[in-house]
Amino acid sequence: MRRGIAATALVASLALAATACGGSDSGSDKNSGPVTITWWDTSNATNEAPTYKALVKQFEAANKGIKVNYVNVPFDQAQNKFDTAAGSKGAPDVLRSEVGWTPAFAKKSYFLPLDGTEALKDKDKFQSSLIKQAQYEGKTYGVPLVTDTLALVYNKALFKKAGITEAPKTWDELKADAAKIDSKAKVYGYWGSTQAYYAQTFLYGEGTDTVDASAKKITVNSPEAQKAYGTWLSLFKGQGLHKADTTADAYAHIQDAFVSGKVASIIQGPWEITNFYKGSAFKDKSNLGIANIPAGSTGKGGAPTGGHNLSVYAGSDSAHQKAALKFVNFMTSAKSQTEIALKNSTLPTRDDAYTAEVKADPGIAGYQTVLPAAQPRPALPEYSSLWGPLDTELPKIAGGKESLDKGLSNAELAIAKLVPDFSK
Repeated sequence: MRRGIAATALVASLALAATACGGSDSGSDKNSGPVTITWWDTSNATNEAPTYKALVKQFEAANKGIKVNYVNVPFDQAQNKFDTAAGSKGAPDVLRSEVGWTPAFAKKSYFLPLDGTEALKDKDKFQSSLIKQAQYEGKTYGVPLVTDTLALVYNKALFKKAGITEAPKTWDELKADAAKIDSKAKVYGYWGSTQAYYAQTFLYGEGTDTVDASAKKITVNSPEAQKAYGTWLSLFKGQGLHKADTTADAYAHIQDAFVSGKVASIIQGPWEITNFYKGSAFKDKSNLGIANIPAGSTGKGGAPTGGHNLSVYAGSDSAHQKAALKFVNFMTSAKSQTEIALKNSTLPTRDDAYTAEVKADPGIAGYQTVLPAAQPRPALPEYSSLWGPLDTELPKIAGGKESLDKGLSNAELAIAKLVPDFSK
């Protein structure tokens, strides 16, 4: 899952208007000249996109009959833009699809099934859980490109200054550590997020989720969920704990405070590794600590499995689909994933891409250790959309404008509209 991608809406709109024509753009006569496919890349335009552009050039050099029209689309706009474009037969041939979007678009028949195609010929090389997460009703609609999860990232020097030798294993330990850091290092010990994706970690710590997909039951307001969100809320008040930031720029505020050494720990994903290293607090990369999410009352922690797949538009003609399948295979190969990891510090999705050189990056090595605790998302096309109501209610709760009971009740009602066949 990616956030904080900076790009202006105007530039994006102009780019998309000019290039969102994958299903009908032939580049030249489809029977004689090269085929031009359009790829919407949703990666960070500054930190990640240059690596993908370089790989596109490599692909074109190796495949003279295929041209790639590269378009970087801001992540927070891409889902809606693709939904609109695919519905009008004007979508790109290839989409870098967040894992939660993949089953949702597959359900709408916007994506091409990839089983048995060139795109997925290395299927057995990928982590099986990531392939499963790219499936809908038994068919695979995306090839895993990068994966991620959340971890507790911390400033080792600030922890050491407070006399703390290891990362906290529970939320209570985190609170105690935050107080020590405030007293000894004179900075905040922890700054939490009000975003639903980040708060999801507290649900896992209580053995629950927003919904029980197998039982078709909404559980966001269950006793376990109330306990989870109660713990989440408690981390915005106390010694060494930063108050909740409910502004639109909260993500940037938290990130900036961490990389500049003004806060000792936050919850964050590997998509920010390159930005960590740019901060004054982590010029020495070894100062970055990466640990499992603290455990809840069940004794377990965990975080959502995120990441991105490459998916092929089902509305493209056969020539474009054939070219797109070849492109997807190239971009998700071990060689390409290794290059992406080395340049972008993101996590590969196939074991043969975790070379010794890749694992020498302390950020990648650190996040690789927390991946086993990641929680795969249920096979529910609407699942990612369920965070929407919580993104509305949680800032109100954290900001003191709404009680926890009222906020979770409102979220429950809104989620019920998204999954009307689920019981409460």
